[in-house]
Amino acid sequence: MLPSLLLFLLSSGLVLSSDCPEDCSCQGQDLIFCFHRRSSTVPHAPATTRNLYIFQNGIDTLAQDDFRGLGDLELLDLSQNELTEVPDGVFGMLSKLKNLDLSSNHITHISKGSFSGLVQLERLYLHSNRIQSIHKEAFESLEMLLELKLQGNQLTSLPSLHFPRLLLLDLSNNNIPTLGPSDLQTPHLEALKVSYLGLTSLDEDLIASLGNLHYLDISMNQLVEVPQALKQDTLKGLIKLSLAGNPLGELRLEDFQKLTGLQELDLSGLNLQGFPLGFLQTFPKLMDLTAAENPFNCLCPLAWFPVWLKEKGVTLGRREETRCHFPLVNAGKMLSELENKDFGCPHTTTVLIDSPIGSTPVPQMPTTSPETTHTNAIPPPPPSEETLSSKTDSYQLPPETAVSPSTSGEYGQHICPSNICLNGGTCNFDPLGQLGCLCPSGTTGLYCENMDEVPEPPKPSATEVSVVAPVMPELDAISSRQVTATSILLDLHRFIETQPHIRGIRLTYRNLSGPDRRPIILRVPASYPEYTIRGLRPNCTYSVCASPLVERINSKTNNSVETVSCTEARTAGIPLTSSEPQVTTPGQLTDTLIPALAALALVLGLAVVAGTVICLRKRRQAKAGMELELGPADSDPMDLEGGKPCLENGGNGTLPHKQPENDSCHTPQTPPSLQQNGGLDYEVPLMQEHYPSNNNLSSLKPSYF
Repeated sequence: MLPSLLLFLLSSGLVLSSDCPEDCSCQGQDLIFCFHRRSSTVPHAPATTRNLYIFQNGIDTLAQDDFRGLGDLELLDLSQNELTEVPDGVFGMLSKLKNLDLSSNHITHISKGSFSGLVQLERLYLHSNRIQSIHKEAFESLEMLLELKLQGNQLTSLPSLHFPRLLLLDLSNNNIPTLGPSDLQTPHLEALKVSYLGLTSLDEDLIASLGNLHYLDISMNQLVEVPQALKQDTLKGLIKLSLAGNPLGELRLEDFQKLTGLQELDLSGLNLQGFPLGFLQTFPKLMDLTAAENPFNCLCPLAWFPVWLKEKGVTLGRREETRCHFPLVNAGKMLSELENKDFGCPHTTTVLIDSPIGSTPVPQMPTTSPETTHTNAIPPPPPSEETLSSKTDSYQLPPETAVSPSTSGEYGQHICPSNICLNGGTCNFDPLGQLGCLCPSGTTGLYCENMDEVPEPPKPSATEVSVVAPVMPELDAISSRQVTATSILLDLHRFIETQPHIRGIRLTYRNLSGPDRRPIILRVPASYPEYTIRGLRPNCTYSVCASPLVERINSKTNNSVETVSCTEARTAGIPLTSSEPQVTTPGQLTDTLIPALAALALVLGLAVVAGTVICLRKRRQAKAGMELELGPADSDPMDLEGGKPCLENGGNGTLPHKQPENDSCHTPQTPPSLQQNGGLDYEVPLMQEHYPSNNNLSSLKPSYF
């Protein structure tokens, strides 16, 4: 039984020896594990030890005597302890040491002699400490070093790193905003990780000096554009690149033309809504692509992407985090799981006809009526299922230029979606295969949905249209989809698609109909393909303009004109109840008019009674006055024609003014002299002329109600 147990121990490599440190496990003659030993001192290991692991022991100090007699030691792991410094010459006896791990301690400074004597050291791990400074001569003796890890410290600057054989350097998670060729004298470096450094640029001379670079990680910095350093010829051997988390602008093909050897590419968190045409074709060897945390616009121009992934066999990293943000119908869906129909592409069919000239495919040139103008275009449809079934080895994206009309052959006839164009618009395909709406005069918008009230422009001649139509002029990027009395619903899909890398949209609108035309500015996120402007005045014309918010302008070009797209919309007026067409029956009309006529009759009746009483009273008073002055004789006919005889008799002027009023109250026919008076005494007869009876409906006037 005992021989069998000894044989088992020998075969498993475990040796029961008094040389094995307490609370440690020893395997063979050269490997010792001291894990969770909970001691502040280094255990005494036998001289034959080559690999010594002393991690998570609580060691807080080191002394040279701790490693006396360990001249054959090749690996020393002191990670996850409580060390605050590395004393000078503490490893001076370990001349054969090749691997030293001091990570996850509390070291704050590296002095000049911290690593003296380690002439064979190949790997030095100092990451996850609190290092703030490194002496400029601290690494001078480490000429054999292959890997140096300094990530996760508090460094603000570096000493000149002169490592002729260094292959891997990790400086991530420090605060080193600039790096130059004098900082890294590492001509054979293969992997450089400089993420989270706060870099605003990447030195071209530095990258040019790294002719053997295979892996470059510049993620999570402050790069506002793709560094020009990536255009270096020295990067033709680059295999892995990470640009994730930088506030980059648009991705351009010319920035990546030297990186044809890429096999892994990380474009996460770049605010991408899509990819430039032919962008991923630049990397024929690509095997792994990560594009998570981007607000993809899952419309027809991106329908090729899931097909490309399957055809090329590319692995999509962080697939669950690669989702659509808009349109709303696709929001939250995994991009790689969408099918062609989910992108809203119009269905297409391909018809083959014989060609007497050649076999070059050419689309049919559309004919344009002189009465219509081309206003907007819809993104081109993806290849049909028939086309996808005959793919070649390299996936072909839609061509950027149209084929010359001089050649003919395969002819693609596209079928327009039903009812896609409104207000008499005509669906059509241009020579590039883009679907658009030919809008009649007076209509605008992506689908001719807006009715303009401006005068019609002069109609172009047929010759002008036939020349201009195939050129596809620049289209309005915004339009109004719905207008009410107080709001305008804007369609921003086209604007966002043409500028997929903007961080927001600046909307400026002003009232062109009122005296106050001061602009009002709104800031809208780029993830809003539709936006409603509210609080507007009815029956007014508004001008609305959209421009990119904080768009980067390339300093190396002279193109500094800001992209602005404008549209106009007129809010509807508030409808009046009386002006609305109504169909009423005689019964309904009678029910409405009777109460109003009754009220009017009551008012007029009261006015007549009051007038009669006043007239009778004035008549009696006038008659009494006449008898006092002239006697009871009969009145002269001249007295009834006016007040002039009264003036001749020496009256005081009161009677002549009252006399016409008395006559008007009882005289059936108004004398001609009194018709010119214009006094208020004639209001009652005038109102009586318009006074209606219940059955006299034709005499009613709408102004009464």
